[in-house]
Amino acid sequence: MANARYEDRELGTVFPNASAMVQSYLDRFAKRVGRQTPVLDAQGEASMPRGSARVQIQVLEDHGVLLLTAAVLPIPKANREVLYRRLLELSFLATADAAFAIDAKTDEVYVRALRRLSSLDYEEFADLLATVAKVADEWDDKLRAEFPG
Repeated sequence: MANARYEDRELGTVFPNASAMVQSYLDRFAKRVGRQTPVLDAQGEASMPRGSARVQIQVLEDHGVLLLTAAVLPIPKANREVLYRRLLELSFLATADAAFAIDAKTDEVYVRALRRLSSLDYEEFADLLATVAKVADEWDDKLRAEFPG
């Protein structure tokens, strides 16, 4: 975004763009959790496995946001309304800073977190990444058992 400033306030590092900032945060997070660092591609996307979840990281610089998602389950043919209500109830408190969402293109349930890129600090980034992974890891098997095929 025009006039946006991307800075790690803790370290005092100023980044040329949002992707460079998020890549730096990915490096720090991966080192902290003992994982290989995922590298953002030319579209600003990367993924990181955490438990049974795979968190997709998307830097949507044109929109000024960071989007983190993790697939949970395909939407079943039966009991859709019951599933939708369950997801809304869980999103009220059980998902912390994340929420359940449905991707109309893939007909799948995701856990997602969305955050403005400007003024994003490392601790917020790490918390969002850990939260999306934790919620997806906790609920994917439970929801698949509760709402099979």
